[in-house]
Amino acid sequence: MAKKQLSKSAYGGVPGDKYVPFVSEKDNKGGSPVIMIMGAILAIIFAASTAYSGMKAGLTVSAGIPGAILGSGMVGLFARKKGILGVNLLQGMSSGGEAIASGMIYVLPAIVLIGSKVNLITGFFVGVTAVLFALGVSSLVYNYLIVQEHGKLLYPESMAISEAMVASETGGESLKMMGIGFGIGGIITFMTTQFMGWVNSMISFKGSKSYRWQMSTEVNPMLLGIGFVIGLDVSMTIMAGSILANFAVTPLIGYFTSMAGSSAHVWNDSALLVNQMDVSGVSGNYVKYIGAGMMLGGGIIGAIKLIPAITASIKSTLDARKNANGDSNANGMIALLVGIIGIFVVSIFFAKNIMIMIVGGILAVILSFLFVIVSARMAGTIGASNNPVSGMTIASLVIMTLIFAVAGWTSTSHISILLTFGVFIVTAISVGSGYMQTQKASFIIGGNKGEMAKYYAVAGTIGTIVVVGMTVVLTPQLRITGANPPFALPQANLIAALTQGIMSNKLPWVMVIAGLVISVVLLMWGLPVMTIALGFYLPISTTSIIFIGALVRLIVEQVSKHNKALSDKRVQGGVSLSSGLIAGSSIIGLIGIFLHIFNVIKTRTLTGFAASNEMAWIVMAIMIIAVIIPILRVKEDPKDETSEEK
Repeated sequence: MAKKQLSKSAYGGVPGDKYVPFVSEKDNKGGSPVIMIMGAILAIIFAASTAYSGMKAGLTVSAGIPGAILGSGMVGLFARKKGILGVNLLQGMSSGGEAIASGMIYVLPAIVLIGSKVNLITGFFVGVTAVLFALGVSSLVYNYLIVQEHGKLLYPESMAISEAMVASETGGESLKMMGIGFGIGGIITFMTTQFMGWVNSMISFKGSKSYRWQMSTEVNPMLLGIGFVIGLDVSMTIMAGSILANFAVTPLIGYFTSMAGSSAHVWNDSALLVNQMDVSGVSGNYVKYIGAGMMLGGGIIGAIKLIPAITASIKSTLDARKNANGDSNANGMIALLVGIIGIFVVSIFFAKNIMIMIVGGILAVILSFLFVIVSARMAGTIGASNNPVSGMTIASLVIMTLIFAVAGWTSTSHISILLTFGVFIVTAISVGSGYMQTQKASFIIGGNKGEMAKYYAVAGTIGTIVVVGMTVVLTPQLRITGANPPFALPQANLIAALTQGIMSNKLPWVMVIAGLVISVVLLMWGLPVMTIALGFYLPISTTSIIFIGALVRLIVEQVSKHNKALSDKRVQGGVSLSSGLIAGSSIIGLIGIFLHIFNVIKTRTLTGFAASNEMAWIVMAIMIIAVIIPILRVKEDPKDETSEEK
């Protein structure tokens, strides 16, 4: 029989090989055809919603907790006998779909942005080989990271997933909150320009020509939910980057461009005079590249900081292989071998050049191997949601781009090949983090390691189909640029700009170098470089609503601060509701875009009050009230042993 709560030893205090899991029966398999079908559905949902939110805002959230909550409800309805072990597999498959999207959307759209096309078949095989490669590499470090380091590597999100699975066995409060959030997010998204276009959802202000600033906020439930989940500290840091970009750097550059003569034109557009640029032109043509330099600096700094971790992880990998205590790793080694061979075989078809295939393949395998190990370990310290996947990817691609440039492979087709190798790298890094986090949760609960690997691989395959297919279908929308494009694509835009700029030597290097210098200064001040850089690069319409979501969380915490137990319970309810906001808004928004693409719904031009800032303010107020009320209605469980009065 399973216990009613996790033991203290789940968090450490005993050697990993002595830990008794939540379910200790020998028959620890929870799989079945029904579980596989339900897991496939969850993989599709979280791959699609994560791809949408990632391309929209550049931010993603681990699907483990919402997957555990939804999985609990689904198992209760359709596979009750499988119990928590079935739920465990469903959270793993949810994470599998999400991890693919959390990686691929950083690089795959960049192929579109440079003017090439994403090939559905090539993208699929590159993604699948990356999944197998990551599972194989992760299997090498499983014994060390999960068993030997039990209690030392905390795996914070894995423990939260485990607690969510245990809590879901005793009640459906989390599932209820997710349902409420899904409804709020879906309804508001349905009303706004992403779907039916009945009301304006963008609050916008612009400064005068003498002081060119811009401030906008998108009334977006998904972004509000992301802000609630990441909290005030992270969102405030992101917002700081946006304030610096929009209220200091943009007006400063705008001040000097207004003085330019009639012969000076924009560096990448000879038809546009510098002194004719509006605030969006200043931001898009110049300030954006300072942000690119900051993100590049953050990626390089992050990679340098990880050198000791890489060295330690490789050493531990070899030790773990030797000390596996007879635990067979045959499937993991097969997956690794297939992944390595697969990327070379697939590259024959998209590279069509033996030297590029060999050089690109070797670089992709080496860089992926190193960063998958680091990524798997980082999940144990900061969780998969906060893992700097984009930073590791940017560092990898800069290395590959420089080597391609030296070799003379600089055409658009060569850049497309380079980015395809980049898709392999980023997918492997993301899967390494998400998979090890999932396996840690499975270890705590008592799931079967080999069974989880198989189900995760299936989910990764499904996620690859979804993300590559979405990218192909959404190609026209991904190419739209401007102040508030349908998809901000911050990481993909950065990667496209860097690779093209390095290859052609036509980047505004002064701006990029300035960004690099700023990143070094931020490092010297002890500030989170990549987080500030992300805020600097993203549209302020995105970062401001994320910040508002964090303020909503602060309000909930302040209202409940007299009772810590109640405050914690409301915050947890808010996280569940936010997961619903993200899922509901992403899925309904995605459906809306597809319907617009196929002309089922015609794009509306709003006029009058419906198009005004006042209308958007009203929608904002309705959304915030609708979110806060159900969270504050959460009451303290009278069965709780203690409540902390202050």
